[in-house]
Formats: sequence, structure tokens, C-alpha cells
Amino acid sequence: MAGPAHHGAIVYSNNLTRLSEFYVQLFSMKVIRETADFISLDKDGFNLIVHIPPFSIPRSSVSPIKLFFAVASIENAKERAIKLGGKALDGEWANPIFTVANIVDNEGNHIQIREFGSIEGD
Repeated sequence: MAGPAHHGAIVYSNNLTRLSEFYVQLFSMKVIRETADFISLDKDGFNLIVHIPPFSIPRSSVSPIKLFFAVASIENAKERAIKLGGKALDGEWANPIFTVANIVDNEGNHIQIREFGSIEGD
């Protein structure tokens, strides 16, 4: 897998090594990148990022698992999410490769959307 994944899941954990080892041992996932904040795992093109929570996650209201998908336009995806009964959360963050934002589906699940520039599928 070259570069950041377009689709996958983020699992928040305060013990990156322990949780990553669980997925490595159980599903034969491979570590593809490791930093102080996250460990990125891959299995047949599926990317699982075990990440230190960026904030305190109240287990009663937010799942520590978040899907992520690449979209052609963050703004268009936010508008479509709202039209489909979801929510668009405030804030966007960027790195040199992509911009991210968060939406909520119509069941309350948080989803990170990533805009890489020109991709298909949105």
C-alpha cells in the first residue's frame, strides 16, 4: 500500500501496541507505518489505523471506532450527509496530502471524510 489510505477504519486506543498486536496476531495484519500517535495496519488493502484519541471519548455517546472514506469534495459530502438525515460537524484539518472533516450518519456514527483532490466515487 503506497501513501495514505483512501478508505478504512480508525480504532481509538490509549494502548496502541497492545491493540495493534491483537489485530496483527488474530488477522495477520501487517504494520505499514508507526508513529507516536498511531499504528497503521493493512490486510489485503484494508487499512486499520489504531490511533491515540485526539480528545477524551465518552464511551456512552461516541464509538471508539470511526470509518473513513475518500470523497471528491468535502463540502458536497457534507451537504449530501445532511440531506440524507446525517450531520456535518464543524472543523476541517489538513496535511500536505489530504484534508479531513467529520460527518455523522443518520444513526449517529461518526465518519471521517478525506479529500485528496481528484478521486472518483463521490
